[in-house]
Amino acid sequence: MREHIVTSFDEDLDRIDKLIADMGELGAEMVAGATRALLASDEPLAQRIISEDVIMDARQRELDDAAIALIAKRQPMAQDLRTVIGALRIAADLERIGDLAKNVAKRVPSAGGSVIPHPLSNSLRTMSELVLAQVRGIVALYASADADGLVNLRENDERIDVQYTSLFRELLTYMMEDPRNITACTHLIFCAKNLERIGDHVTNIAENAYYTHTGKQLPPSRPKADETAAAPA
Repeated sequence: MREHIVTSFDEDLDRIDKLIADMGELGAEMVAGATRALLASDEPLAQRIISEDVIMDARQRELDDAAIALIAKRQPMAQDLRTVIGALRIAADLERIGDLAKNVAKRVPSAGGSVIPHPLSNSLRTMSELVLAQVRGIVALYASADADGLVNLRENDERIDVQYTSLFRELLTYMMEDPRNITACTHLIFCAKNLERIGDHVTNIAENAYYTHTGKQLPPSRPKADETAAAPA
């Protein structure tokens, strides 16, 4: 627990933590809403998700301003400085998660215009659930300063990569079987890639959070099982 002689210093740090939590919760809501809109061809929901990106951007700017003001006023060192710099990096990744969720929502009118085959729908749902669990998990682990949990969550990104590779191959199969599927499946490939990228940003957050809480860097190499570059075209 942080305890500084100047109480307002703790309040400034708590404000930054609160903004990170708010951005994390909004990011999770956007990911959940975007994938739900995609699977249900729900264009009004997709438009709502797109509009929420403005809120995410505003919260990042608020956090940036708070962090810069804290550095100028308090001149933090050691753990406090890591907390502030880490928060700036984490906020940037959370903002990108919002952008990627918005990108999925933007494709709903195109990808959702035709009925998504049931097997593809199940695969997309499975992938989105894996990604959403990562996004929600990182918010909780950052708040609880659970270093071991952050390591495990980072390694779990491999499951998303495996699911993405499987879904990518399914989509290619549908495209080769019937050229009429090409347009819709192409949009779905982009949506799946956006979900996979969200998982990558979560791992970035895990690495920054681990350093923030421990002062140690995780090894640069981590499990990576995206094999789409080798998938047959």
